[in-house]
Amino acid sequence: MDERRKFSRTLFAASAYIIQTDQSWRTKILDLSLNGALVKRPDNFTGQVNTGFKLEFILPDSDVELHMETTLIHKTPEYLGLKCHHIDVESISHLRRIIELNVGDAELLNREIELLAELKDNE
Repeated sequence: MDERRKFSRTLFAASAYIIQTDQSWRTKILDLSLNGALVKRPDNFTGQVNTGFKLEFILPDSDVELHMETTLIHKTPEYLGLKCHHIDVESISHLRRIIELNVGDAELLNREIELLAELKDNE
């Protein structure tokens, strides 16, 4: 099974920034999982696959900002697939809650968190 499919994906519309060193691109998140995000490809995006980026966004109707360190794992003319390789404790807590509300199954989410921990330990 493809690793992307091991994690519940949640449709999520929010403005975000993809950041690399001194460059920043405004984008829109299309969906989220514990393992990453699918975002709209910015018009002027020049990043390459297998390169690291920060993904930052604010939860709609709040001042809560989430930060993910990601790797670009695929890109198309329309979309970018970002795999999360590090997320701070506060951000993962908020992300977990977003996914839990959308998945509606806390037990499934707990299994996904355990799987994510196993994958990170094996990297």
